[in-house]
Amino acid sequence: METVVQLNEEETPSTISEVLSALRKQKLEPRHEAKSWGDWIHLSGYRTVISIESNRGLSSSATIEHGENEESGEPIPAIFRAFGSLGWHGIDDEGEFPLG
Repeated sequence: METVVQLNEEETPSTISEVLSALRKQKLEPRHEAKSWGDWIHLSGYRTVISIESNRGLSSSATIEHGENEESGEPIPAIFRAFGSLGWHGIDDEGEFPLG
């Protein structure tokens, strides 16, 4: 399962450092990995990963790829709270929804 999170187009993009800091404030241990094909945030102790679009260290869109058996439990609520604290929102089949 995947969940897309993003900022509205008129909002100022978040830095990768801001995203990592917001995740840390939720007691998660993120590790940013920049690859030639995209940026990833891995969370220590979890299978869930975040594929985050980055343009010169700025981001306004990410996809949370839920780990097996983690769809409704931790770390998903903490990830939502982290992105929500930065003004991001989620998108699913029914449209936009608030995070946090």
